[in-house]
Amino acid sequence: MSEVVTGEAVVLDVPVARFPSRMVAALLDMVVQLSVLAAVLVGTFLVITPDDSAVAAGITVTAYALVVIGYTTAFETLSRGLTLGKMAFGLRVVSDDGGPERFRQALVRSLTGVIEIWSIVGAPIGLVTSIVSAQGKRLGDMFAGTYVIQERSPRRARLAPVFAAVPPPLLGWAQVAQTSRLSDQTAEAAGSYLRRYYELTEAARADLGQRLASAVLAQVSPPPPPGTPPAAFLAAVLAIRRDHEHARLAGQQRLVQEASRPDGGTAGAGTGNPGPAWPPAGPAPVASAWAPPAAAAPAPGWSAQQPGWPGAPPGIQWSGPGAGAPPTAPPAEPSSLPPAADQPGYGFAPPA
Repeated sequence: MSEVVTGEAVVLDVPVARFPSRMVAALLDMVVQLSVLAAVLVGTFLVITPDDSAVAAGITVTAYALVVIGYTTAFETLSRGLTLGKMAFGLRVVSDDGGPERFRQALVRSLTGVIEIWSIVGAPIGLVTSIVSAQGKRLGDMFAGTYVIQERSPRRARLAPVFAAVPPPLLGWAQVAQTSRLSDQTAEAAGSYLRRYYELTEAARADLGQRLASAVLAQVSPPPPPGTPPAAFLAAVLAIRRDHEHARLAGQQRLVQEASRPDGGTAGAGTGNPGPAWPPAGPAPVASAWAPPAAAAPAPGWSAQQPGWPGAPPGIQWSGPGAGAPPTAPPAEPSSLPPAADQPGYGFAPPA
């Protein structure tokens, strides 16, 4: 991945194309170019007589320039960074700011490619610069201010249905959970773990789940009920975060719709109709001190006798209070801060 800062000062994570895919795409383009060049030369020598060798040489040079330079320049300019080889492998040439490639940049890449790609002497230069550069740039990319991105990525596996919602034993805790400090990187790691949950061995599943749960716990408050399995905790946190994000986007869309109204969203003002409220109504803010929800039902537990999570994946066993027992209450005198991650009875203890 490469960070790109756009003209609007927005930072984007762009997947940089890998060297093997770029090499294969370039070879495919070369096959197409050589085929066209061979057809032109064969036709030239069939029409031109031996006495017209100067004309044949001129046609050969012109055809070489048009095929080698014109092919790449025309394709990348008209299709905004694509050639036949790049189309086949889902690659695209873009500017350093993430914008589309321009004619000048395509021409510079094509002219430099005559030495880097079509010359035995210059080929090692392009190879070395592509390997050394963090963005996989060859010399032509450095001169033109471009690089190649992976436009078509493999489809990411979806979460199993059992991991796509808050587990029932954690519904009460989810009402007070605060996930605003959870970073995108940590959430992505947790999601990747849950997507590969059934592919991991039991030992790897337990070890990786324990470490990820500890990392997420440092960014989420309050801690889950004692004995909560790591996979259940991670699934609940991601579901809460996803619901909050959907609510935020819905609120923004509602605000835009209100602002786009002819009356500027002031309908109902002074008429007894207050109109839609903003921000949209939602759960009341939760104090920073941990406290169990007053009306929350006791946690049904994770035991086999009373499965609180229908269809729970293997390895999800309740290790805290017995089935049906409520979560352990916090200390008698809660402080203004959430309980520490290493406080006895809370969170996930590191493996022995």
